Amino acid sequence: MSGEVAHIWRHPIKSHGREKLDTIDLLQGQTMPWDRAWAVAHTKATVDAGEWSPCANFSRVAHVPALQAITSKLDVATNRITLTHPARPELTFDPDNEAQIFLDWVTPLMPKKRPQSSRIIRVPSRGMTDTDFPSISLNNLASNRAVSNQMGTDISPQRWRGNIWLDGLGAWEEFDWIGKRISIGTAEFTVQERIERCKATEANPQTGTRDADTLDALMSGWGHMDFGVYGVVSKSGNISLGDKIRVLS
Repeated sequence: MSGEVAHIWRHPIKSHGREKLDTIDLLQGQTMPWDRAWAVAHTKATVDAGEWSPCANFSRVAHVPALQAITSKLDVATNRITLTHPARPELTFDPDNEAQIFLDWVTPLMPKKRPQSSRIIRVPSRGMTDTDFPSISLNNLASNRAVSNQMGTDISPQRWRGNIWLDGLGAWEEFDWIGKRISIGTAEFTVQERIERCKATEANPQTGTRDADTLDALMSGWGHMDFGVYGVVSKSGNISLGDKIRVLS
């Protein structure tokens, strides 16, 4: 195995932007710091304040493809996020105290027939990942290239909205890690399960329009709709670009 970290991404507001990092400190049993720290509940949501909730309660790329084209930049010191989108003016705001500014900004991107975004939710103890356990997604650029080859067109890795991207591995090698411990940099993970994908991956990260049938490509090529794996941090540590991955047990 010669895999190494090629990209690190976090998504401060679930489904509303992505931010590229060079390094990140991870804590045992916790999600990536500031990844999915906030989520946008819609008008039909049943969300208990302060608790993790299933993704069906939130405005997401799966139902609002335009959200895929949002990029973000979080200033941790000031608790302010800057969002950009090709169809909207740049917005800088505090998600905890200026939610209405954000709601006014995002409303034009929302389909009229979908439940509308209504409030921003934050769970201080963890990120609002799709899993009920504190997951970090580990993804393989070789697997992305395999899907691109299956489709006959290049597919941006950003479609998968992953956290840690590895290169130098065999395609789908990550599926062999289920139930194993791995190390990346000075951090260690227990790999829990494969990630079953949804229509969010059909949306183009630059335009926010659905233009690629990624789910059909996965099913026709490999008989499943899985891409990437979920890991749980079993040992705190730092991960930086270029760090190596090792399977420990």
